[in-house]
Amino acid sequence: MNGVLVRTECLVRDYGNGAGLHGVDLAVPHGGVYGLVGPNGAGKTTLLSILAGLRRADAGRLDLAVGRDRIAMCPDTPQFEPWLTAAEVVGQSLGLVGRDAGPDGTRIADALADLGLANAANRRVGGFSRGMTQRLGLAVALVLDPELLILDEPTSALDPVGRAEVLTLVARLGRTRTVIFSSHILGDVQRVADTVGILARGRLLRQGPVGELIEQFVRPTWELRVRGDADRLCEFLHAQNWVTAVHARHDGALRVEATDRDTGERHLPAAISATGAALVDLNPVDADLESVFLALTGATA
Repeated sequence: MNGVLVRTECLVRDYGNGAGLHGVDLAVPHGGVYGLVGPNGAGKTTLLSILAGLRRADAGRLDLAVGRDRIAMCPDTPQFEPWLTAAEVVGQSLGLVGRDAGPDGTRIADALADLGLANAANRRVGGFSRGMTQRLGLAVALVLDPELLILDEPTSALDPVGRAEVLTLVARLGRTRTVIFSSHILGDVQRVADTVGILARGRLLRQGPVGELIEQFVRPTWELRVRGDADRLCEFLHAQNWVTAVHARHDGALRVEATDRDTGERHLPAAISATGAALVDLNPVDADLESVFLALTGATA
């Protein structure tokens, strides 16, 4: 499969009324972190469930270069029997696949410690917060030491500190295995993903390394403020063939997109001067995954 661990071709899951997946062609490289992004209802959970073997596709092809026994998934809302302790839940996961807990239960203890639950090992999970339950779900998947780890919205119930800790863990795990994780929080995905797939309305719009997607779909942009006639400057910029868009913000700033960075840096100061305005501030806008998503979906920030 030429370094591809997971590949789908024309994958379809039809729920009716336009919901589901519509011809998804996915290619997940062997090793590293693959981030699947999209709004709620885009089809992320359906796609991940099919990859994990929890749901069937109606049509299409799925090729896995890994055995099913080497795949583990954590759903976005894991649920456990409330009378079990955290250690028992993780141990149950090992028992279901015929593995032992290691000397003195070290595998269980290590998995719980990795998710910040060492002190809650003997607590009944019925009293866990949603964030703790989500951490426990991650521990249940992680203790199996999978070659392919699938995480559906793993940070959705966590506070900022917990989210940062889980993202750090995901990045670390990606150095020794393949991790696919979904999120609608684009900043989280950009922080840890090597490769990204953008899903919207059941269709995979694009996939590739984050840097390549940004370079391909996001034009260089500057934010500027001037003293003088900003409206005249807007009209002047709109007429320039090197300007692709001008947006006037409610706070008086202008956002200018150019065909390329060198041209913009060379011509913007001259354009400001030509309209008689005085430059107050001029800064490049950092391109990010959100910009790619907005460009591909036609959504507005």
